[in-house]
Amino acid sequence: MELRTINQDNYQECLSLNITDANEDFIDPVSWSLAEAWVFGDDARPFAIYADNEMVGYVSMLIVENNPQIVNFMIDSRFQKRGYGTAAAKLCVEYLCKEHIAIRISLPVNLGNIPAQKFWSYLGFEFSNDIEDGYIYMRMYIPEKYV
Repeated sequence: MELRTINQDNYQECLSLNITDANEDFIDPVSWSLAEAWVFGDDARPFAIYADNEMVGYVSMLIVENNPQIVNFMIDSRFQKRGYGTAAAKLCVEYLCKEHIAIRISLPVNLGNIPAQKFWSYLGFEFSNDIEDGYIYMRMYIPEKYV
């Protein structure tokens, strides 16, 4: 499993990633997320998620001082229920720790998206008291020994 920069060779494939109908109210389309990443420029890190050289998903991270965030995260509907989400999420945490010395990682989860809340909780993220525009922020605190 690996994260690859989105470029002229893979952006069309990335735009064709699909979510399940159950998630359509909770996940921004990749096109929206890429536009958002363009607006945030140097602070944004959009990546295609690959497993065995095949694109299986997308993630966009925002690098802000002392609070990097996983902003958008999705696994294509064709590849769900295979463990790719868990492996990719762990890879994102590893990336933020190694490349950006994260001591805390945040992510917004729609208040109505209970499966996503359970998913991120399973990975070690905890609910915060921060709620914005219908999203609750979940956070993971990284022990110093991993930084």
